[in-house]
Amino acid sequence: MKTSKAFIGLVAAIVVAGALRARAADPVGLNDAVSLVPVEYRHQLVQRLSAADDNQQQWLDAIVKAKPEQREAMAFLLVNMPDKDLAKLKGDFLIKNVELAYEARAAHPWASSVPQEIFFNDVLPYANVNESRDDWRADFVKRFSPLVKDCKTAGEAVQILNREVFKVVNVKYHATKRLKPDQSPYESMKIGYASCSGLSIILVDACRAVGVPARVVGTPLWFNSSGNHTWVEAWDGQWRFIGAAEPGQFNKTWFADMAAKADPSNPQNHIYAVSFKKTQTPFVMVWNRNSKEYSAVDETSFYAVRKMLKVTVVDSAGKPVAGNVKVTRGTSVVGQGNGEKSEFELGADADYSVEATVGGKTVTKKVHLPKDADANVELKVE
Repeated sequence: MKTSKAFIGLVAAIVVAGALRARAADPVGLNDAVSLVPVEYRHQLVQRLSAADDNQQQWLDAIVKAKPEQREAMAFLLVNMPDKDLAKLKGDFLIKNVELAYEARAAHPWASSVPQEIFFNDVLPYANVNESRDDWRADFVKRFSPLVKDCKTAGEAVQILNREVFKVVNVKYHATKRLKPDQSPYESMKIGYASCSGLSIILVDACRAVGVPARVVGTPLWFNSSGNHTWVEAWDGQWRFIGAAEPGQFNKTWFADMAAKADPSNPQNHIYAVSFKKTQTPFVMVWNRNSKEYSAVDETSFYAVRKMLKVTVVDSAGKPVAGNVKVTRGTSVVGQGNGEKSEFELGADADYSVEATVGGKTVTKKVHLPKDADANVELKVE
């Protein structure tokens, strides 16, 4: 009996399709998934995924499904997310969150130049502290992107968002009508009221939805024991602070003087900025003081005294030239500029590293920003 070529081709196709289905049905292995992320994440990722219990396969599949250029972002979130999120969140939720963050990074002029460490820590995260995990990002992109489509800088976008967002979502401050201090955006939108913490969470998420790095900041107790407060810092080439639902100039809020008087010897008076990346400093949540699960960076010195660090970039002949400028304190980027001159308002009485890059050449200089004067730095790139 003669077999047709068409029949042979059909059988081969069925065999191949069956093999592909069988392969797709095989669970992704731990080593296979972890090998897809950058080396520096692998050890911690193995540890974290080993602790994910029944949710482990969810995350292994998500790493494989993620776009190759976004797997490092997935690894960052998985390594640093709280234990309860590791056990309960779903892979598709995280993948979509990352995709939308990258879309915002590409869509807005201020977003693409944000340093990766700040993009990862202050745009990518799907939550701030222990608020309910709302799936807010796609909704917020739709609501708030039109508000900032004509903005030229992140700072301009933040000011518009702080003025308009709370009208759009119809949420106001109220000390008693809110149900709890740590409300998620949708919890606050449902009842129309929020605490300063709830308002700050909304503004931070709105900023992140359009690619502006932002973070919740607060003090557990003012220096005079008059209470606590929570507000927002947003990145516009450096961190600047503003009260949520309190439009006004950056760094000129009603609480600026209170924050400047924080007692450096009393951690309860310090100013803490939430960090998704794990640190050795816990963010003190006054509604759950025993929790140590959420990390922070101590920004007390920034609020105590700030001075201007003025940077000029010149060529070998001493003529001003446009360059990319980066300022770091320790291992953290605290300033970013472009052009012949850049100015940064930074915490005083501190040491910084200032770097300028022109045409592939880089020069770095150490500088101390004094407590009683601004500092001028000239970087000669030869």
